[in-house]
Amino acid sequence: MSKRANGDGMLRQRPDGRWEARMTWTDAETGKRRSRSFYGRTQKEAREKMRDARKRVDADAPVVDARTPLATWIGEWSKTSLEASSRKAATKTLYRTLARVHLSPAPLGTMPLAAIRPSHVEALVQRMRDGGSSDSTIRTTYTVLRAVLDGAVRDKLVADNVAAKVKRPAVTSRADGRDEARHLSPADVRAVLDAAAGTRYAAALSLIAGTGLRRGEALALRWEDVDLDAGVVRVRWTLSRVGKDLVITPPKTSRSRRDVPLVPGVVRLLRSHRVAQAAERLRAGSLWAGDDRDAALVFTTELGSPIDPRNLLRAFVAAVKRSGVDAGGVGLHTLRHSAATAMLDAGVPIHVVSRVLGHSSVEITGDIYGHVDDARRRDAVDVLGAALGL
Repeated sequence: MSKRANGDGMLRQRPDGRWEARMTWTDAETGKRRSRSFYGRTQKEAREKMRDARKRVDADAPVVDARTPLATWIGEWSKTSLEASSRKAATKTLYRTLARVHLSPAPLGTMPLAAIRPSHVEALVQRMRDGGSSDSTIRTTYTVLRAVLDGAVRDKLVADNVAAKVKRPAVTSRADGRDEARHLSPADVRAVLDAAAGTRYAAALSLIAGTGLRRGEALALRWEDVDLDAGVVRVRWTLSRVGKDLVITPPKTSRSRRDVPLVPGVVRLLRSHRVAQAAERLRAGSLWAGDDRDAALVFTTELGSPIDPRNLLRAFVAAVKRSGVDAGGVGLHTLRHSAATAMLDAGVPIHVVSRVLGHSSVEITGDIYGHVDDARRRDAVDVLGAALGL
């Protein structure tokens, strides 16, 4: 026998003993009438399922979440939403790689979208940590998953983004809850720069060490964005490798586009570098890449083309070895970290350091360089104690 379930639809008990609640509604997109049944062992269970579905319809969400496997949806999302987005080509490549390596494989990739829960996202994070993935890789993979599920919500495959219910993975270590950015002391940085002196990469390495610029920002710098008289560089571009190509694009965020002051020593190096580059240009003649002197790159090969970031890294690693500095596992980002740490150690406010580095928020600076903040908090308490005679 069928009866109304408090106006929500039809409710009846089936011959097998289960209860069926049947709901009808008008599809907002097509205008057609649709219906769906929900089953339960009791009237209450069936009715609650139907009422939950009614709330979804009222919220313009799918009546039920899709059974599409996550990996299948990632493939569709990659070809459509990701490709059509304004993200840089290098970022798109990174997102696809992380999705292929960490999200599409089982167990998560084979799960239907409807079955994924916040606990599954947390399990992914833990598996990656146990597997030795870096904090940065884990955080970016989470960002990709959240974007993938945002697309599923927008396309009405699921009602909620379960990844949004999980706190974004922080830059932490297993030992003390924080992964300290690898950095060198000012004396060690000086030794490395001295070891690089006389090479074609000396000025680039000194610029990064003296400003905290990212590798790609330094290699994309143009002479038109350098004011040696005022002692400032304007960061407007970044260079990255996408597949086999070197690509120059605007920075990702507005705070990455910034003016960074230069210390006198770096200004002198850049002046000498410009003279040396002009001589190279004369020797190269018609083989030199580009005609506009002002728009030319500051750091180039012998023929005026962009420097491959991998070559700059090799030059840095070689300089570290020649310097005798004990710094295993360092990369070009180590110079940036060292610049930031030196500024914070000298008492420069963290919000100022954040602007110099071009971080999108002060919180990111705090996450990465929290070890310095810890030491400064201790100094602050010691000063307070001395003032109070405690």
